[in-house]
Amino acid sequence: MAAQPPTSEEIRKRVFAIVAASSGNLVEWFDFYIYAFCAIYFAPAFFPSANPTAQLLNTAGVFAAGFLMRPIGGWIFGRIADRNGRKNSMVISVMMMCFGSLLIAALPTHASIGNWAPALLLLARLLQGLSVGGEYGTTATYMSEVALKGRRGFFSSFQYVTLIGGQLLAVLVVVILQQLLSEAELKAWGWRIPFVVGAITAVVALLLRRTLHETSTSASRNNREAGSIAGLFRHHKAAFFTVLGYTAGGSLIFYTFTTYMQKYLVNTAGMPIKTASYIMTGCLFVYMCIQPIFGMLSDKIGRRNNMLLFSSLGAIATVPILTALKTVQSPTAAFLLICLALAIVSFYTSISGIVKAEMFPIEVRALGVGLAYAVANAIFGGSAEYVALGLKKAGMEPTFYWYVTGMMVLAFLVSLRLPRQAKYLQHEH
Repeated sequence: MAAQPPTSEEIRKRVFAIVAASSGNLVEWFDFYIYAFCAIYFAPAFFPSANPTAQLLNTAGVFAAGFLMRPIGGWIFGRIADRNGRKNSMVISVMMMCFGSLLIAALPTHASIGNWAPALLLLARLLQGLSVGGEYGTTATYMSEVALKGRRGFFSSFQYVTLIGGQLLAVLVVVILQQLLSEAELKAWGWRIPFVVGAITAVVALLLRRTLHETSTSASRNNREAGSIAGLFRHHKAAFFTVLGYTAGGSLIFYTFTTYMQKYLVNTAGMPIKTASYIMTGCLFVYMCIQPIFGMLSDKIGRRNNMLLFSSLGAIATVPILTALKTVQSPTAAFLLICLALAIVSFYTSISGIVKAEMFPIEVRALGVGLAYAVANAIFGGSAEYVALGLKKAGMEPTFYWYVTGMMVLAFLVSLRLPRQAKYLQHEH
């Protein structure tokens, strides 16, 4: 007997679940990015240049939060999601981010409590890094499981809509504060406001997430190997390394054309900082809006074809686009070139969650998705800017273009391993 089409009530419930899950995702990434955008204002309060200990703590904090904590978060929250439920994992994750933001907002400065100030800032940032490291896998898994069959690509694309939206919202809040407050006021106390905003919105996301229904089953949660790394590698090692392979290239090209691109336009193309900021804000807005379109495309042509288009076009276009941007004079031309690059990246980011979730069975899905993503993201995505700037400093900037291209070739070869018909999620409702 053919499956009955979903009722309007069922559709409404699932859309609400997607909104509730993705709202938390937006808050998580807003809180994570706001640190970077406000750092210029609060850094002197915590890291006085005359204090080498504080400077070392600053370096250690950035490293630990950006690299070390994401894989740990992916493992811990993936395990919680598989053993105790997706809902519990998402609630704990957003609570942790809320606490981290509140802690930063209320922290005394170095002048008040000495080296305890940067130490506490480090602790808050570690909590945020742990939280955002665990957020991706659980949210991707939940949104994939709750999405309507046949439209999972479209629904899952909203994970990256809210991920990019969090970054844009962080920029917007800082721009508004820059119009309302003087630079002195921002450095004295104004930098605390975005963290308070982040904590308040996290509470709203927490309330929404508490209403979610659970998508894992008691049978899957009680499975002896649920959330187990041993179980993941014993039975799904090939799937894990396949996800790791294409995520490495996907993370690298994503960070190349988003977070690094503003610096590239300034340092390499010689554009004014403000112009580069305007270009990237426009590009990110377009990028955010086109995610559902590419997600819908994957529902029509299949995830495998999306991934093959992403990796092959990325391999072909990366060097020409970055070379053209190197000497670009027109802001419009730069905008169009970056939008073209981000359209290619969208073949991957729009289905980033679902293409991973379909690789693992329900009992290790959150762990498999979260850990593979976090490891690849930390190694290849997080290092993109450092590799690019290091090669530029060495007078070998074009080598970076070929490095990204090489990773796209690897992603293409790995994507060839993807099944034409996904093994998992197809028979779940």
